[in-house]
Formats: sequence, structure tokens, C-alpha cells
Amino acid sequence: MRRVTGFILAGLGVVLIAAAISLPTWVSSQFIKFPLSENQTAVLQASNASYFSAAVFKEQTGVTIQATYTIKGEPSKGNSSVAVWQQTSSVSDLTNHRSIQQTTRTFAFDRRTGQLVDCCGASVNGNASIRQTGYSGVVFPFGLQKQTYQVFNTTLNRPLPFVYAGTATVGGIATYEFVEDIPATQFTTQAVPGSMLGVKTPVVRAPLFDQEHVIDYVDPQTGALLDVNEHQTVTLRGPATGAQALVLYDADLTVTPASLSQVVALDSSGRNEITLLETTLPLVFGIAGGVALLAGAFLALRRKPRDDLAELDNLPPWRAGAATEPAPGHRAAEFAGVAPGPDDGPQELAAEAPEGDAPEPAPGE
Repeated sequence: MRRVTGFILAGLGVVLIAAAISLPTWVSSQFIKFPLSENQTAVLQASNASYFSAAVFKEQTGVTIQATYTIKGEPSKGNSSVAVWQQTSSVSDLTNHRSIQQTTRTFAFDRRTGQLVDCCGASVNGNASIRQTGYSGVVFPFGLQKQTYQVFNTTLNRPLPFVYAGTATVGGIATYEFVEDIPATQFTTQAVPGSMLGVKTPVVRAPLFDQEHVIDYVDPQTGALLDVNEHQTVTLRGPATGAQALVLYDADLTVTPASLSQVVALDSSGRNEITLLETTLPLVFGIAGGVALLAGAFLALRRKPRDDLAELDNLPPWRAGAATEPAPGHRAAEFAGVAPGPDDGPQELAAEAPEGDAPEPAPGE
């Protein structure tokens, strides 16, 4: 029975050790993924911002601008390897209570690596012909590296480099800092009244230029974007000279404290789940497996005590002593009561008689 128990313990130990090895690799790759169903909102604000208001047809300066980004998952469009999320951004003037711009985006991406996938109805502002590649900028890969990542820009409609720039702490979480610098780059043309450019032509198609300086703070363990500083400037330029004619938008957006706290709390929950699967459980299973394996091997391989020696435990003390080997140079004493004497000659030991009784004489005495 002891050997059977030992083999069972050893087998259990092997299973636990195998689980400890596979949890950080294969098992975590199956369970640690970006979710299909997502619902979160991030709010950014910029003070002393400016933009050109089409409502009053003039530039608004010194205003507070708020950008609200909402992410919602579309589980019905995703699967075990690909997630589909919809992003809606709404930019508004809090000072004058006006809407400035609204954009939409649907993107599909690998649930493990975070890389964009061209499928599942992906589009930018309803345009499905725009092929999104690189990373979404909403999430980055698990186990982020200190390297440059290509992140898709929805203004220029192409991936652009986010360069690793160092580390920073956000809400008590160590993050990697990535920087995107976009010099003034033309991204489209727009028909505008000639008066905006100081020409007599009623309508002129003028180029629009985009300039950005973006800093992302990403949790390298979860790939989650925790904080962002986004300074964007959009200008209108004269088609003939290329000179800047009008600032259409200029805002330096940062995440609000309330939104930052919410994002950090959500990320902390994800970090705990990853730590459980990749560190805590493997450590516990490894230790338990090692103990079970050693205990099982000890019980299974331990030799059973000899039956004849085990019987000595059941003998009375005087019989156990009599069964031992004699000391070297002496004859074994017989059970009749003969023991070696001082001169190595046998002497008879008289048993003690009860008080008042004399020992019986030997025959013939």
C-alpha cells in the first residue's frame, strides 16, 4: 500500500511540475488575450486651445477643448484570435458649448499580439477601403519591448513610428514612454471661400496640414495605454505659396485625473490576472509538485524492513537479549541459566529463591 501511495504522489508531482512549466507559456497564451467585449471611455482636455468655428465663421481662441474617446467591442464580429472594436471620438468646445468634430473608426486586431488585421468590416469614418496596418494605438502587445512600434494614424491614414523614449510611473505603475513626432504634413485638400486666403476667387481648394507631438505611456506587461499627451495642430495653407493662412485646430490634450484613475484601476485588475497565471500559480504548482515527487519517490523506493527483524519488536526484553549474537571470545549462554565466569569457565547461576525457601539440592548431593 505504501508503494502504491508513493507512485500516486510521484505522478501527481510530475503533473504539477508540468503545469508549472506550461502556465507561463502555453496556458497563458490561450487565456491572456484582449477581450472581445470592451466598453471604456477616456476623456482628455486642453486649456488655452484654439480652432476655427464654422458656426460663427471665425477663429475661437483661449477656449477649453474636450476630447472623449469611447471604445466598444463587437463580439459578434470577432473570434478566438481576432477582436473587433469600434472607436468614437467627439471633440467639443466646453467654453462656448459647441461641437467641433466627430470621427468613427472600426478596427480588428490580433487578440494576443495587438497587431491590426484587415478584416471584419474595419473602416475609418465609414471608409472601408482604408487598410489599417501596424498597431491601433489603443492597445499594444503584451510584454512590450523597448523598441519602435508602427502605429496607424487615422489623420494621415498610414502607420507612423512611435519611438521608445524611456520609462515613467503612472498611477504607481511603471510604464514605457513612446513618442510620435509628425512634422507639418499635408493630408488632404478642402474647398474654402477665397476670402479666407485673401484672394478674389470665390472658392479655392487649399491644402490642409497636420502636425502632431504625441507621448504615450504604456504598461509593458498588459499593453494597455494608461496616459497620453497629444498636441495636434491643423493648418490651412495657400495653394500657390504654401504659406500658413489659418489655424483650424490647435490643442494640447491631456487625460483628466478622473479618467486616469479609472484606466489605472482597470489595468491593475489585468495585471493581477496576468501575475496569477504567469507567476503565482506556476510557483505554487512547482513547489507542491516538487514536494509530492520527493515524497512519492521516498515511499515507493523505500525498502520494506526484514520480517525476521521486525519480529524482534514483539519479543519480551529477555528473549530479545537472548537472541543477539554472543560477544567475541565467549560462548553463548544457554537458556538454562549458564553464563561465562571470570576465568571464562562456565558457572552455574542459582536462581533466587523466595525468602525463606532454600534451593533444592542437586541429585546425588
